[in-house]
Amino acid sequence: MGATASKLPKDQLSEYQELTFLTKQEILLAHKRFNELLEREDRQQIGGSRVPMNKILTLPELKSNPFRRRICQVFSTSDLRDGSLSFEDFLDLLSAFSDSATLEIKSHYAFRIFDFDDDGTLDTGDLEKLVNCLTGEMDNTRLTSEEMKQLINNILEESDIDKDGTVNLSEFQHVISRSPDFVSSFKIVL
Repeated sequence: MGATASKLPKDQLSEYQELTFLTKQEILLAHKRFNELLEREDRQQIGGSRVPMNKILTLPELKSNPFRRRICQVFSTSDLRDGSLSFEDFLDLLSAFSDSATLEIKSHYAFRIFDFDDDGTLDTGDLEKLVNCLTGEMDNTRLTSEEMKQLINNILEESDIDKDGTVNLSEFQHVISRSPDFVSSFKIVL
């Protein structure tokens, strides 16, 4: 039942293996999971189909991630900027979060996810959103404005090497390189 629709051509499978940090088995599983998220009528032409962000967010692997919406936005190539993912977008996401991805790739995408305004730097607005994602935005978990200001000042003191009031990609990567658990914690496994 639908086995032919979810078959991935061998040449395409090989190409995906070359272009990602994923194994053949991981790509086939990703294809299966992506197919399950598609509407039944879209399963025939998986190449051009997109899964809406609200369906991607139902994946157990993303459901509890505080950055789930931002992850979809960063990996989506949709012209509508709606966070929907094509199969290739989905593979890019899984590849960047795979165990085999390099520190450079992981830190690049982490930076993009934390750069909420997409301006190429982490400024106080981005850092505040990042902290709120991590602590939750409930009244009992939210930091006071004084605590938030102190925390952001501490982050900038530690990370902002050129003292311009923001953290750029290379400064972020420098900080990440000193965090041994980053690579192992920045992952999503299907």
